[in-house]
Amino acid sequence: MKKKYQGTARVKRAQLQALRKEFEMLQMKVSESVNDYFARTLTVANKMRMYGEKMNDVVVIEKILRSMTAKFDYVVCSIEESNEVDELSIDELQSSLLVHEQRMVGHAVEEHALKVSQDQFSPRKGRGRGIVTSFRGRGRGRGSPGKAAVECFHCHELGHFQYECPQR
Repeated sequence: MKKKYQGTARVKRAQLQALRKEFEMLQMKVSESVNDYFARTLTVANKMRMYGEKMNDVVVIEKILRSMTAKFDYVVCSIEESNEVDELSIDELQSSLLVHEQRMVGHAVEEHALKVSQDQFSPRKGRGRGIVTSFRGRGRGRGSPGKAAVECFHCHELGHFQYECPQR
């Protein structure tokens, strides 16, 4: 019984060491959402607690704040300045970061829509870019479809140029 218990204790210690390393190495990925990162972090923290690690919420909160991506830097600073990190719960931190993430996503969508609308009607790129609605006044080499859509200046019929006009 004693040997069996000591073996289990060694296995627990080895598992705990591996989990500590994983916890230290945790970093939020650039494309990862706040919810996904919190789920990963809390999974590791809960496994560590299960193996006997005495870890309070402040350690987890500080780890999360340290390992957020650069786009959250200003948010992390404001949270650290405005809140007592010791009194902050994990749920409050997560909801605060979620609100900021949603605002950033909303701003990115607005910027993309504005950029698309500016590109579409830019005087340098031409209005209705990519869509040819009329072949008059477009100049040479602009993807003219051939003589079928050409209007004669003499008789105003389609299919030929003025110098080829049969009525002339």
